[in-house]
Amino acid sequence: MAGKISITLKKSMIGKPEQQRKVLRGMGLTKLNKTVQLENTPAIRGMIQKVSHLVEAEEIQS
Repeated sequence: MAGKISITLKKSMIGKPEQQRKVLRGMGLTKLNKTVQLENTPAIRGMIQKVSHLVEAEEIQS
C-alpha cells in the first residue's frame, strides 16, 4: 500500500460540520482547488472517505 495520493479540495467547507472542517485542515486543505500529496495509509484513506463529497483523490504511480 506504499505510494502517495493526490487530494484536491473541490467544494467549499463553508456551512459544513466542524468535524469535516477538522478533517480537511488535518490533511492540509485550506483553500478551494488546493492540492496536497499525502502518503497512502489507512488513516489518510479514512479521512478521504469522511469528506469524499468535498475532495477529489487519485493515486500517484511512482
